[in-house]
Amino acid sequence: MTYVVDFQNVSTVGLESSPVAEALAGLRANEARYYKNKYDHVFTVEPASEAADAVDLVHRVLAEERDIVIESRPLEATSFEVDGLRMTYVFYESGLSINVMYGLEAGSKRAVGFKLSDGMDVPEELASRFKFARQKSKLAGMIRGSYFVIKGEY
Repeated sequence: MTYVVDFQNVSTVGLESSPVAEALAGLRANEARYYKNKYDHVFTVEPASEAADAVDLVHRVLAEERDIVIESRPLEATSFEVDGLRMTYVFYESGLSINVMYGLEAGSKRAVGFKLSDGMDVPEELASRFKFARQKSKLAGMIRGSYFVIKGEY
């Protein structure tokens, strides 16, 4: 079942099993607001079980680019195209959000971004590999984020 993320009335729908569900819902809403404001795109998500292709892509890129396996259970995912970019998001039970930004034209921007919900510890599989910068969000509280550039073709 597809869920349209409402960034004006933040809801934990689909994220209830997360110990940081409210913060993760704020993080998800923060992304929805960004895409609506920048691209006039309505941000929708599906249960991870119904978005297996999106989850598989994120896990494949992580494994092939950096030999990373995420331990947390994926809750929701989405994949869409805006302005020449294919964006794929997975939201995890731990409060982690991972996105793969993949420019469709050769030589365009391609990166993996990590965002941690307020109150979430840095996952062990990422802690020694990345430094996380802080960003304040009205919807999500304190977001910590990091990224790496994708070198392969996906």
